[in-house]
Amino acid sequence: MAYDLEEQEQIASLKAWWDKYGNATTWVLIAGLAAYSGWTGWNYYQRSQASQASALYEELQNAVQAKDNAKVLRAAGDMESKFGSTAYAPMGALVAAKSAFEANDLKSAKAQLQWAAEHGSDEFKAVAKIRLAGVLLDEKAYDEALKTLAGDVPPAFAGAVADRKGDILAAQNKLAEARSAYQAALDATDKKNPGRQLIQLKLEAIGGSVPADKGAA
Repeated sequence: MAYDLEEQEQIASLKAWWDKYGNATTWVLIAGLAAYSGWTGWNYYQRSQASQASALYEELQNAVQAKDNAKVLRAAGDMESKFGSTAYAPMGALVAAKSAFEANDLKSAKAQLQWAAEHGSDEFKAVAKIRLAGVLLDEKAYDEALKTLAGDVPPAFAGAVADRKGDILAAQNKLAEARSAYQAALDATDKKNPGRQLIQLKLEAIGGSVPADKGAA
């Protein structure tokens, strides 16, 4: 009997607690389950997206090997529209831009580089900007090329950006500014980088000089 009475008291206490907190507890539980379900669902979605993008990137690479620029551009376009959030999309855009450039399709090359510059991670953006500025330099669109290089880039790309600026300014015959750009490129480029020699040659070709302590090691 005492056991029954104790049990009834526990049930009564539980009922009182549930009347006071049960609804809120249910919603917290539901929210927790929904969050977990959403998290696992998102991870599955991300893995699925990456897997499909990887397959499409392989298709793009095969098209590059076959020198089928039209197929390369189609694959790149599919990646950008369907899997733009994956790293494969900007990577594919850079590959497609090179393919288009080699096929003398400069319009497509610029479009792919512009996409990568707008949608890629900081590293992809930097590479795309440098290459796009090079295409615009070839087209003598100097102001547009310099505008493309504006903004911050990861430190690892600072030297390449400054070097490209030097090329554009030298083409405009703005030699003092070009020398400053090439010097900035040297300052930002590791002494063991073989590209330093070319930067030095360009600097010296427009009347600049490289101090002994800033030359190649």
